[in-house]
Amino acid sequence: MQPFVYTALPSRVIFGSGTVSRLSDELERAGCRRALLLSTPEQADSLHRIAASLGPLAAGTFTEAAMHTPIDVTERAVQKAQECGADCTVAFGGGSSTGLGKAIALRTDLTQFAIPTTYAGSEVTPIIGETSGGVKTTQRTLKVLPEVVIYDVDFTMSLPQRLSVTSGTNAIAHAVEALYAQDRNPVISMMAEQAIAAMGRALPQIVANPKDPEARAQALYGAWLCGVCLGSVGMALHHKLCHVIGGAFDLPHADTHTVILPYAMAYNAKAAPDADAAVARALGAADGTSGLVDLATRLGSPRSLKSLGMPESGIDRATELAVQNPYWNPRPIEKVAVRALIAAAWAGDTPKPLD
Repeated sequence: MQPFVYTALPSRVIFGSGTVSRLSDELERAGCRRALLLSTPEQADSLHRIAASLGPLAAGTFTEAAMHTPIDVTERAVQKAQECGADCTVAFGGGSSTGLGKAIALRTDLTQFAIPTTYAGSEVTPIIGETSGGVKTTQRTLKVLPEVVIYDVDFTMSLPQRLSVTSGTNAIAHAVEALYAQDRNPVISMMAEQAIAAMGRALPQIVANPKDPEARAQALYGAWLCGVCLGSVGMALHHKLCHVIGGAFDLPHADTHTVILPYAMAYNAKAAPDADAAVARALGAADGTSGLVDLATRLGSPRSLKSLGMPESGIDRATELAVQNPYWNPRPIEKVAVRALIAAAWAGDTPKPLD
């Protein structure tokens, strides 16, 4: 067996249906008395209802969370936290809201609570990516790991089909990359395979019946496992590509992960045969790449960066950014091969394992 190091992440998770009702108790349990609640503009109404339910525990709301965690938005949110005397934040929504909570914590050390409404998984990772001037910079620090996560399946029941698919595939990407990350270990590999299998079962059921509560619960459970995998063992080529491409061209975060995933798997398949075999088992496929492609086809997922709005002229810029300060990867980061990957993903060509 390969030697390994396993470090458990310190966080408290409450999972179920109707669990948002426990928020006030969890705030008081943590010794918090003045919460700043965070969301995107689209989820402001729901956030205000949660704030009203907290009574005096809600010190204020900030509803400007945005994709890729722009630093200028964070600066306004920090100012709001200071003005209302917040001693914690409650991030309600997907990765944008969670990312804002993390960015505030990075600067203030405020206690974080997260109530995810998508399958992003970032609520259980000590990873933050922030964007300024079209460049997304990522770092890993326990300062940004939320202390308490409340998973309430009820909030995912109205998640639109497309967002369910892309958010769920984004989660799968976390687990896939954990299988070949530099600091992978048997515990996380076991969890990653179960997570991919759970999402692989749940997402087609959600597409067929978005109101299926068991499928929604299974997907949220899988997303939690996927997030833990990412947070425990780090990132490789897939996440590097998504971070630089998404940040450079302001592409939808989950959609970008959805498009890139099978291409990154194909790039690494022969260098990480155990990971490829685990993905194949989880999805009931002959190999990991074809399993991910078949799942994307069944789900009607976006299949090209072109369809997300990335210009063809951006392929070379994306390549340059991807090979700068690369993350560790099982296959060497080769500029020509990376450009071929990005070009294929832009066009939506069928991904194939590379020699």
